[in-house]
Amino acid sequence: MDHSDSAGPSAASVKRDTLSLRGFSFAMYATQALLISYIPLYFMDQGFSAHQIGIIYSTGPFISIFANLLLGMASDRFQTIKKLLTLLLFGQLAMLSLLFPAQHFALICLVMTAFYFFQTPMNPLSDSLILLASEHIKTPYALIRIFGSLGFAISAYLFGLILKAYGSDWTLPIGICTISITIVLSFFLKDYRGSTRKIEFSGFFKLLRKPEVLYFFFIILLVSISHRMNESFLAVALRDMGASDSQVGLAWLFSAISEIPVLFLMGKYGHKFKELPLLAFACLMYMLRFWLASVLDDPRLVLSTQLMHSVSFGIYFSTALRYLSQLIPDEYRSSGQAVYAVVWSGLAGLISGTAGGYIFEHFGRSSFYQIGAVLALLSAVLFLCKHIFGQK
Repeated sequence: MDHSDSAGPSAASVKRDTLSLRGFSFAMYATQALLISYIPLYFMDQGFSAHQIGIIYSTGPFISIFANLLLGMASDRFQTIKKLLTLLLFGQLAMLSLLFPAQHFALICLVMTAFYFFQTPMNPLSDSLILLASEHIKTPYALIRIFGSLGFAISAYLFGLILKAYGSDWTLPIGICTISITIVLSFFLKDYRGSTRKIEFSGFFKLLRKPEVLYFFFIILLVSISHRMNESFLAVALRDMGASDSQVGLAWLFSAISEIPVLFLMGKYGHKFKELPLLAFACLMYMLRFWLASVLDDPRLVLSTQLMHSVSFGIYFSTALRYLSQLIPDEYRSSGQAVYAVVWSGLAGLISGTAGGYIFEHFGRSSFYQIGAVLALLSAVLFLCKHIFGQK
């Protein structure tokens, strides 16, 4: 059925397909760099409070729960990922264009909710495409996905320099450019056939009846809330300390670059270590990172703590997925990953955006990061308890 199943792809075809996927990943993550690093500063310059920015950002995780399920089913039904990615990008372009005239808070929330509907399924769909492609083009997932990290890192820094020089009014035009480039690159992608991910609703209920699965997802929720609090409000926190837009970009550059070698090392040697102690260690690194952010007042020092993203997120992300694959039987693998995505992106983002924004505005940056540190410490303790007293 697939072009590569019968005789196998030619060397030129493999090279072209690999280049297309890498270019697409680079451009897609460039938009995410703008979204995470500078859109909060754009709204701040428009006169919105930290709490309001938190509400705007929490619309994404809320809508992502529905968008991911809907697009996952659409992908299975129509047997395409490429066309859906292109469609989602056109939706993003339309919504971002509507932000130009929007000034009222309620209208901005509505537009951003629609924007996130088109934006949040991009990662799982592109990951699925890369995983399917890697079987055909014999290129490991990491060697394609790493270009996404590079796109995020380089763009975060470059956009910071541009916005420092020309002001935050350039935020939306930059977004229009990155999305337009990604649309053009999406036309060069191919659809691949394989064991397409299917969301089985019966699988959800079977999974959620297992106490060890519930326990695992509860800890994941705690870690994710602390991670998302930092991700959503780092730009606001740095600006609060007097950092420039280019320093904000540098913070994201540090975190994105630092995760690359760790993800490679975890892919190569991670299997030699037990998952639960590794997850506990990653949570302790999160705790230390957020505690430092709560006590430091110099933005340059807080910026340097972003290098700890390597030993917190880098270890946590790869290890959590590995543990999940052992915890959940093969027939419910995709359901388990769907639940993981809903917890990691949806619920955690919703809680961190709304509650985090309120805490930041009413209790200040220090208390905000201390709460993140406490959640990370609690997660480490729970992972260790599971390791010492659990069967697995």
